[in-house]
Amino acid sequence: MLKQTSKGFTLIEVMVVVVILSILAVFVVPKIMDKPEQARKTQVKQNIRIIEQSLNMYKLDNSHYPSTDQGLEALVTKPSGTPEPRSWNKNGYINRTPKDPWGGEYQYLNPGTRGKIDIFSLGPDGSPSDDDIGNWDL
Repeated sequence: MLKQTSKGFTLIEVMVVVVILSILAVFVVPKIMDKPEQARKTQVKQNIRIIEQSLNMYKLDNSHYPSTDQGLEALVTKPSGTPEPRSWNKNGYINRTPKDPWGGEYQYLNPGTRGKIDIFSLGPDGSPSDDDIGNWDL
């Protein structure tokens, strides 16, 4: 006669596993939840670097940066007004002006308040504050 044995987990074993997973979640989830915000800030810094490089190419072609009024749109379409670009690249310098990860526009000042030119995002709150991220942070 063959003896059949039942193999499986007891209720206590299952409960122990659930408790262990719950304890791990208490410590791990808060650390993981902070990562999306850190990723957004990293994306902003990369975008600012790209915009700054494009502005430097604009300056190489035209001997000056676009004015604050001409803004970052001067990298996409030939700007009007002063200073007039003398050798604007017919293909532009970027395809479109990017939005920051929070859906806001990148800000541009020439002359800047923190450097020769300022390129920055207003951050998650969308208004000037201590959480602004700019080319002065790079």
